[in-house]
Amino acid sequence: MSPQLLANPSVAPLQAPSHVVMVRPHHFSVNPDTAADNAFQRGLGLTGAQAARRAYAESTQLAEALTAEGIGVSLVEDEAGLSPDSVFPNNWFTTHPDGRVVLCPMFAPNRRYERRPDVVELLGLLFEISDVLDLSEAENQGEFLEGTGSVVIDHRNKLAYGCRSHRLTPGLFQCYCAVLGLQPVLFDAVDSSGTPIYHTNVMMSVGETVSVIGSGLIPDGEDRDRVLTLLRASSDAVIELTETQVRHFAGNVLQLTGHAGPVLVMSTTAYGALRPAQIEAIRRTSRILTADVSTIEASGGSVRCMLAGVHLPTRR
Repeated sequence: MSPQLLANPSVAPLQAPSHVVMVRPHHFSVNPDTAADNAFQRGLGLTGAQAARRAYAESTQLAEALTAEGIGVSLVEDEAGLSPDSVFPNNWFTTHPDGRVVLCPMFAPNRRYERRPDVVELLGLLFEISDVLDLSEAENQGEFLEGTGSVVIDHRNKLAYGCRSHRLTPGLFQCYCAVLGLQPVLFDAVDSSGTPIYHTNVMMSVGETVSVIGSGLIPDGEDRDRVLTLLRASSDAVIELTETQVRHFAGNVLQLTGHAGPVLVMSTTAYGALRPAQIEAIRRTSRILTADVSTIEASGGSVRCMLAGVHLPTRR
C-alpha cells in the first residue's frame, strides 16, 4: 500500500513542526534484538496477532487525533513486517531546515530494514529536499546514531543533545553535528541501577515553548548543570522529571504545531505520571494531546518515537 497523506504541510515554528511521518505496523511485536540494552521493553502477555491488531489500532488513532488538531501526517503502511520496530520511524532518518535528510545507522540488524526510499520520495513531493546524506555505511564499522532517538535537536539554537549508549557512537555524533552545523552536547545518562539510557529522547524533549528532562539521570553535576542551563535559555518552561516519570515515558514527548498553536503530544501513560503542578506549567505555554499507545510502549518507545517530525522547507 502506498504512503497516505492525511493533511497538508504548513509553515510552523522551527522547533515545533506541523507535519510528521508515521508508520502503521501490520506485524508489530516486541523486538528481541533490542532487548539487551533497552530497559524500557517489557512482555505483553498477548498473542502475536492480538499485539499486531492493537498496535495497528493505536497508530491509527494517534494519526487521526493529530489530524484533528490540524497537524499533517504522512501515514506509511508497513505490510512487509521485516522489522518489528517499524512503528518508530524517527530512528532511521532526520530532517533539517536547510533541506537535508540524513539516513541513520541502526544498532539492531533487523531495524535496518526500516529505511525506505519511498518515504524519502514522499517527503520530496511535499517538501524541498536539498540533499540526502546516507550515514548507514557506518553500521559496517560498528558505529551508530539512531536519528532523533539518539539525538535531540534544538533547531533554533543549533544544539544537539546526546547521551552515550550502544545506539550513539560519540565520534559519529561529533561528525554528524559538524556536517549539520550543530553544537554537540554529549553526556552520560543512567538509571538507578547504572544502566545507560538507550535513547536520549526517552529522557528529554526540546520544544518550541516547553522542554522536559530527566535531569537526575545525568550523574555528572557539571553535565547536568550545563544541560539545564541550555534548556532554560531556550524554553519558556523546563519540566524536570523523576526516574519513575521517565520510566512512564514522560520524557518521550514531542511538541508540534496545530491549528490552535503549540501542542505537546504524549501518551496516556506519560500524562498519568505527571504531577498536577507539572501539567499546569505545561498548559501555560502549550496544549496537551494524549493518546493510548500502551501496546506499542511494550517495545520500549512511546509517542515521540512514533513521530518523525518534518523540519524541511515546504515545497512551493
